[in-house]
Amino acid sequence: MSEEVDPAAVRHVAGLARVDLTDEEVAAFAEQFAEVLEYFDTLEEVPETEAEPDLVNVLRADEVRESLDQSTALQNAPDTEDGYFKGPPVG
Repeated sequence: MSEEVDPAAVRHVAGLARVDLTDEEVAAFAEQFAEVLEYFDTLEEVPETEAEPDLVNVLRADEVRESLDQSTALQNAPDTEDGYFKGPPVG
């Protein structure tokens, strides 16, 4: 591991989260946090690009298509009213 995480820092974060940890859990989390920091070091090694990729035709064009008629759309609805879906009252 490239960095060691201080167990006191783990206890501090656990205290902020109001989580009680045993000594074994603190040691395990310190090791896991060190591994996470190591992943961040790896990400820093990825070269940056100067230009954004060209985004062309990322969305399909809108096209008018045939849709369901009202009775077909409502046939499996648990409850309808005046030709519309009916949901539970909000309040």
